[in-house]
Amino acid sequence: MTYEIVTLQEKKAVGVSARTSNSAPDMSEAIAGLWQKPFYGGVYPAIEHKANEKALGIYTDYASGAEGDYTAAAVCEVEKAENLPEGTDVFTIPAGRYAKFVVKGDMHQAVADFWSEFQKMDLPRSYVCDFEEYQDDNMEETEIHIYIGLRD
Repeated sequence: MTYEIVTLQEKKAVGVSARTSNSAPDMSEAIAGLWQKPFYGGVYPAIEHKANEKALGIYTDYASGAEGDYTAAAVCEVEKAENLPEGTDVFTIPAGRYAKFVVKGDMHQAVADFWSEFQKMDLPRSYVCDFEEYQDDNMEETEIHIYIGLRD
C-alpha cells in the first residue's frame, strides 16, 4: 500500500460518537450506526459553520494502542463549533504528521479492505487520531483519503 507523509493543521469537527474496540463483537454495527444518525437522523443539516461538504470518520482517544478501546465518530469539519445540535460533540484533529492513503471503489468495501491490509503494516503510529475523509457520497465508486497519525 502506498502513502505519502503530510503535515496537517489542526481541524475542528462536530458529530456523533461511540466507544468501541476492534475486538468488540458489535464494533462494525456500532460504527455503521454512527453514520445513520447524522445523515438520516437530521443531525448533519443542523450543524452550522461547515468548512466543506466532506464527511469524516474519526478514530481517537485510544486507550492503549492497537488493542484498546477508542472513540469512533462520524463528523464534519467546521470553521467554528457553535450552536451544536443536541447529541453532538466537538472533536479536534490535532496538527501533525500523518500517513495519507488514497483508496477508491465501493465505499464500504474500499474502507474495509484498507483497514484489513493496513493492519499488516508497521508504521510509527501515534494512536492519537486517525481519520477517513470521504471526498463525495458516491457509494459505488468513491475516493477516500485516510490519514493515520504518526509519532514525531
